[in-house]
Amino acid sequence: MVFDFSFFLVLAALVTGLVWLADARLFRPQRQRRAGSAAGGPPEPILVEYARSFFPIILLVLVIRSFLYEPFRIPSDSMMPTLLDGDFIFVNKFTYGLRLPVVNTEDRAAG
Repeated sequence: MVFDFSFFLVLAALVTGLVWLADARLFRPQRQRRAGSAAGGPPEPILVEYARSFFPIILLVLVIRSFLYEPFRIPSDSMMPTLLDGDFIFVNKFTYGLRLPVVNTEDRAAG
């Protein structure tokens, strides 16, 4: 099985979202109870801080790449003279039909 970039985006969004959610629901209340009324509250673990920072960005990139636009590199000279080997283009996903990320099946609800 070949993993593409969308697989890693989905995986990263899932992991960072779960870390953030687990901390918000389970670990943050425990830290706050242990800290009592300390000024500013207990420090946030670095893993949670990174997950909280990266989750919205990763999710935004996933949505844009999966459902709106995706960059492609032209692999050969087959589209000359308008596109050359190595050119980059953005493909409008609505034109070619929406596909679900990773499983690559067509989304029937979209059209």
